[in-house]
Amino acid sequence: MFFFSGIYPPPNHFHLTAEEMVMWVFGYGSLVWNPGFHYDEKVLGFIKGYKRVFDLACIDHRGTPEHPARTCTLEKDEEAICWGAAFCVRGGPEKERLAMEYLERRECEYDLKTCVDFYKEDDPLKPSVTGVIVFTSTPDKVSNKYYLGPAPLEDMARQIATANGPCGNNRDYLFLLEKAMHDIGHEEDYVIELANEVRKVLAESSMKKVTPVKEPRASRVVNKAKSNVPTAHQILPHQPEAVATTI
Repeated sequence: MFFFSGIYPPPNHFHLTAEEMVMWVFGYGSLVWNPGFHYDEKVLGFIKGYKRVFDLACIDHRGTPEHPARTCTLEKDEEAICWGAAFCVRGGPEKERLAMEYLERRECEYDLKTCVDFYKEDDPLKPSVTGVIVFTSTPDKVSNKYYLGPAPLEDMARQIATANGPCGNNRDYLFLLEKAMHDIGHEEDYVIELANEVRKVLAESSMKKVTPVKEPRASRVVNKAKSNVPTAHQILPHQPEAVATTI
């Protein structure tokens, strides 16, 4: 179930013609690089008063109920801004309905829709668009079962490094977000720091898998002696292999 925070639809929404009706959605996670729905315009920019945090569980895309992924949501912070992309859907209620139905299925772990002002880089003081919908979540573990809350960086990194789901693994979600922010020219220290910690976890795990166990000297001597003993295949005459047939 979703709840709206803010005014939506805007007061004059129902007095517009189908051609004039417009819906804007702000993406700050995977929507930035993979919106997945039909839109008519994409604009890069930011919203104020929110920061990106990896405090939300995902159990159906990048994780499972047994091992949930950590995906990003927004946390209120009056001093913060959050860069992302705003998507415009024009053409009337049917197009809006189809886009929103898709988004609600995809963003099912987010229990709130909030309406915010959207700003562009060339005019950071005046909103470029008002009434932009953004999916957010209630930061309460009691009322919101998907809210994980904050955790030490190392713990989050281990969880992200190992979580997998039907749509892929959790680490790729983080790395793609890191790349998306780089591509739009607004890298985020928090995302970079978390991504580097995940890489550290993956590197340590890889080293454990490939580092050979050093044998004691006595074992090496025994193994060397064994290597001089001919095998059964070296002693016995070659026997033709049996050929399987089907009837």
